[in-house]
Amino acid sequence: MRVPMKLKRSVWIAAMTLGIGLTGVTVSAAALPSSQDQAQTQDYSKNKNYQVGMRDGKADKAHNKDHSRKRNFKKDEDQKAYETGYQSGRQDNPQDHK
Repeated sequence: MRVPMKLKRSVWIAAMTLGIGLTGVTVSAAALPSSQDQAQTQDYSKNKNYQVGMRDGKADKAHNKDHSRKRNFKKDEDQKAYETGYQSGRQDNPQDHK
């Protein structure tokens, strides 16, 4: 049985369109952040590494420096707390505390 050329071409185009469409849906779904990631914003304000980061950030801002001290922590959570504190210290506005 011989398949007409137009039918082969139509099937090929339909398969390609479907494949490209499915790939686009997969990529866009993978790019969306999950609601769990968004809900896990931590409050580090009581963390000692946050406090150290805050102090370093304020000192660097006062002396117009950026990350003058290189601190390394064994745990990722400690590093995140320090970095969050550092960024808060850099942005801290003295008028906020009046």
